[in-house]
Amino acid sequence: MDNTVGLVAVILSLGFPLGAMYTYYCVRKLRSQERLAAMARGVEIPMEPELSQGARSRRWGILLVSGALGYMAAMGAIAHFSEPDAWTATALGIIPFALGLGFFVDWTLIRRDARASS
Repeated sequence: MDNTVGLVAVILSLGFPLGAMYTYYCVRKLRSQERLAAMARGVEIPMEPELSQGARSRRWGILLVSGALGYMAAMGAIAHFSEPDAWTATALGIIPFALGLGFFVDWTLIRRDARASS
């Protein structure tokens, strides 16, 4: 039984990212096909502007920090109401929190460099 749990953990930890990448690929391919079909019919398609590097860093910073705070709050609530040992799981929220703060620092540096160059 112990080997099965490890096997399932490895399969899921590798399977979810691969599934997400495949889904992303399929959605991008479908969007491209829809655009090409619309262009072939002569429909005018507005171009979506690309996000700047600063905007992407800001978005990832917000997502990672809010996700980390939500995770830490959920684990804190579980530890408070059921198991005191769950407080150690709350510490894992520090990883995405630190990554999010790093993206915010990156966004700040990009913004500062853009101001200096203009």
